[in-house]
Amino acid sequence: MNKEELEKQISLLQERVEANKVMNQGYESDLLKAKKDLEDLNKPELTPLMMDNIYEAIERAVEQYDFSDTDNFDIEYGIEYDGKVHCESHEINNTTDLVEAISEKVCNLFKEADCPEDDNS
Repeated sequence: MNKEELEKQISLLQERVEANKVMNQGYESDLLKAKKDLEDLNKPELTPLMMDNIYEAIERAVEQYDFSDTDNFDIEYGIEYDGKVHCESHEINNTTDLVEAISEKVCNLFKEADCPEDDNS
């Protein structure tokens, strides 16, 4: 092949690649939608009112959590050049209590169902 034939072949291949990209974009969006639908297939449906109730339950649990309890945090202090003490970093280390408080509030919104497949475990 000479240079002109190779350039023509390259341009044809580029056109095909571009055409396939457009076609593949449709397939990719369909694939993403199908994956999302499969993921959501067995999820229970919630009404907007229930979503609001869950949000409010979480909000109440977080508001009632004692963030002032310093035992729940790891705090590193530092000293500035003028002698002032400041907090270098702080990290919550006891998330279990917060998770339990949120779970309790959310679970109180539901009744536990009897599930026969759980008995087979």
